[in-house]
Amino acid sequence: MEIVPNDSRLDRLFLRGLRIRYERGLGLWRPIMWHLALRRHTGAMVELANWYSADDSIKSFGNPADAFSPAGLYYRALRLGDTRAAADAAVSCFNRNDMIGYRRWLARGAKAGDAEARRNLRWFETRLWHARSRRVRRLRPVQSRDRLF
Repeated sequence: MEIVPNDSRLDRLFLRGLRIRYERGLGLWRPIMWHLALRRHTGAMVELANWYSADDSIKSFGNPADAFSPAGLYYRALRLGDTRAAADAAVSCFNRNDMIGYRRWLARGAKAGDAEARRNLRWFETRLWHARSRRVRRLRPVQSRDRLF
Protein backbone atom coordinates (compact mmCIF):
# COMPACT_ATOMS: atom_id res chain seq x y z
CA MET A 1 0.00 0.00 0.00
CA GLU A 2 1.01 3.58 -0.55
CA ILE A 3 1.84 5.82 2.39
CA VAL A 4 -0.21 9.00 2.29
CA PRO A 5 1.38 12.03 4.01
CA ASN A 6 -1.82 14.05 4.49
CA ASP A 7 -4.55 13.13 6.90
CA SER A 8 -7.41 14.79 5.09
CA ARG A 9 -10.84 13.29 4.64
CA LEU A 10 -10.07 12.23 1.06
CA ASP A 11 -6.80 10.59 2.10
CA ARG A 12 -8.54 8.62 4.83
CA LEU A 13 -11.11 7.47 2.29
CA PHE A 14 -8.27 6.52 -0.07
CA LEU A 15 -6.63 4.41 2.64
CA ARG A 16 -9.98 2.76 3.31
CA GLY A 17 -10.31 1.88 -0.38
CA LEU A 18 -6.79 0.43 -0.39
CA ARG A 19 -7.57 -1.67 2.67
CA ILE A 20 -10.68 -3.01 0.98
CA ARG A 21 -8.74 -3.87 -2.16
CA TYR A 22 -5.52 -5.31 -0.78
CA GLU A 23 -6.49 -6.55 2.67
CA ARG A 24 -9.93 -7.83 1.65
CA GLY A 25 -11.85 -5.48 3.88
CA LEU A 26 -15.59 -5.10 3.76
CA GLY A 27 -16.96 -2.89 1.02
CA LEU A 28 -16.43 -2.01 -2.62
CA TRP A 29 -13.19 -0.28 -3.48
CA ARG A 30 -13.86 0.80 -7.07
CA PRO A 31 -16.72 3.21 -6.30
CA ILE A 32 -14.56 4.77 -3.59
CA MET A 33 -11.65 5.19 -6.01
CA TRP A 34 -13.90 6.65 -8.72
CA HIS A 35 -15.33 9.08 -6.19
CA LEU A 36 -11.79 10.18 -5.32
CA ALA A 37 -10.57 10.25 -8.93
CA LEU A 38 -13.40 12.55 -9.92
CA ARG A 39 -12.22 14.84 -7.13
CA ARG A 40 -8.69 14.88 -8.57
CA HIS A 41 -7.04 12.51 -6.06
CA THR A 42 -3.93 11.31 -7.92
CA GLY A 43 -3.41 8.14 -5.90
CA ALA A 44 -6.92 6.97 -6.75
CA MET A 45 -6.36 7.77 -10.43
CA VAL A 46 -3.20 5.65 -10.51
CA GLU A 47 -4.85 2.75 -8.65
CA LEU A 48 -7.78 2.72 -11.07
CA ALA A 49 -5.50 2.95 -14.10
CA ASN A 50 -3.37 0.08 -12.78
CA TRP A 51 -6.44 -2.06 -12.29
CA TYR A 52 -8.00 -1.31 -15.68
CA SER A 53 -4.74 -1.89 -17.58
CA ALA A 54 -3.85 -5.11 -15.74
CA ASP A 55 -4.64 -7.39 -18.72
CA ASP A 56 -1.92 -5.65 -20.78
CA SER A 57 -3.94 -5.34 -23.96
CA ILE A 58 -3.62 -2.36 -26.27
CA LYS A 59 -7.38 -1.87 -26.38
CA SER A 60 -7.74 -1.64 -22.61
CA PHE A 61 -4.97 0.97 -22.23
CA GLY A 62 -6.80 3.55 -24.30
CA ASN A 63 -5.83 7.05 -25.30
CA PRO A 64 -4.65 9.92 -23.04
CA ALA A 65 -7.39 12.11 -24.55
CA ASP A 66 -10.05 9.82 -23.05
CA ALA A 67 -10.27 10.94 -19.42
CA PHE A 68 -11.65 7.63 -18.17
CA SER A 69 -9.23 5.27 -19.90
CA PRO A 70 -6.12 4.08 -18.05
CA ALA A 71 -3.91 6.26 -20.25
CA GLY A 72 -6.11 9.28 -19.51
CA LEU A 73 -6.05 8.59 -15.78
CA TYR A 74 -2.26 8.21 -15.83
CA TYR A 75 -1.91 11.41 -17.85
CA ARG A 76 -4.13 13.46 -15.54
CA ALA A 77 -2.42 12.13 -12.43
CA LEU A 78 0.95 13.06 -13.94
CA ARG A 79 -0.29 16.56 -14.79
CA LEU A 80 -1.41 16.94 -11.17
CA GLY A 81 2.11 16.09 -9.97
CA ASP A 82 2.18 12.33 -9.27
CA THR A 83 5.34 10.99 -10.94
CA ARG A 84 4.39 7.41 -10.03
CA ALA A 85 1.74 7.65 -12.76
CA ALA A 86 4.36 7.96 -15.50
CA ALA A 87 6.38 5.04 -14.11
CA ASP A 88 3.32 2.80 -13.89
CA ALA A 89 2.21 3.78 -17.40
CA ALA A 90 5.70 3.03 -18.74
CA VAL A 91 5.67 -0.43 -17.15
CA SER A 92 2.20 -1.05 -18.54
CA CYS A 93 3.43 -0.13 -22.03
CA PHE A 94 6.45 -2.40 -21.64
CA ASN A 95 4.21 -5.28 -20.59
CA ARG A 96 2.14 -4.73 -23.75
CA ASN A 97 5.35 -4.77 -25.85
CA ASP A 98 4.79 -1.12 -26.80
CA MET A 99 8.35 0.22 -26.77
CA ILE A 100 7.39 3.60 -28.23
CA GLY A 101 4.85 4.15 -25.45
CA TYR A 102 7.36 2.85 -22.89
CA ARG A 103 9.93 5.45 -23.94
CA ARG A 104 7.32 8.21 -24.18
CA TRP A 105 6.07 7.63 -20.62
CA LEU A 106 9.64 7.40 -19.30
CA ALA A 107 10.36 10.76 -20.92
CA ARG A 108 7.23 12.26 -19.37
CA GLY A 109 8.28 10.98 -15.96
CA ALA A 110 11.82 12.33 -16.39
CA LYS A 111 10.44 15.70 -17.46
CA ALA A 112 8.23 15.73 -14.34
CA GLY A 113 11.32 15.22 -12.15
CA ASP A 114 11.35 11.48 -11.42
CA ALA A 115 14.99 10.44 -10.92
CA GLU A 116 14.24 6.75 -11.55
CA ALA A 117 12.58 7.56 -14.88
CA ARG A 118 15.53 9.75 -15.84
CA ARG A 119 17.93 6.88 -15.07
CA ASN A 120 15.81 4.38 -17.01
CA LEU A 121 15.60 6.73 -19.95
CA ARG A 122 19.36 7.23 -19.95
CA TRP A 123 19.94 3.45 -19.82
CA PHE A 124 16.98 2.78 -22.14
CA GLU A 125 16.70 -0.97 -22.48
CA THR A 126 14.28 -3.02 -24.50
CA ARG A 127 15.00 -6.08 -22.37
CA LEU A 128 14.43 -6.16 -18.64
CA TRP A 129 15.04 -8.64 -15.86
CA HIS A 130 11.60 -8.90 -14.26
CA ALA A 131 9.38 -11.94 -14.73
CA ARG A 132 6.70 -10.18 -16.80
CA SER A 133 9.33 -9.62 -19.50
CA ARG A 134 9.26 -13.32 -20.29
CA ARG A 135 5.68 -13.03 -21.58
CA VAL A 136 6.68 -10.48 -24.23
CA ARG A 137 9.97 -12.31 -24.91
CA ARG A 138 12.15 -9.49 -23.62
CA LEU A 139 13.77 -11.18 -20.62
CA ARG A 140 17.44 -10.71 -19.76
CA PRO A 141 19.56 -11.81 -16.80
CA VAL A 142 19.80 -9.61 -13.73
CA GLN A 143 22.79 -7.28 -13.85
CA SER A 144 24.63 -5.48 -11.08
CA ARG A 145 23.07 -2.10 -11.92
CA ASP A 146 19.56 -3.46 -11.35
CA ARG A 147 18.08 -2.60 -8.00
CA LEU A 148 16.33 -5.58 -6.51
CA PHE A 149 13.60 -4.87 -3.99
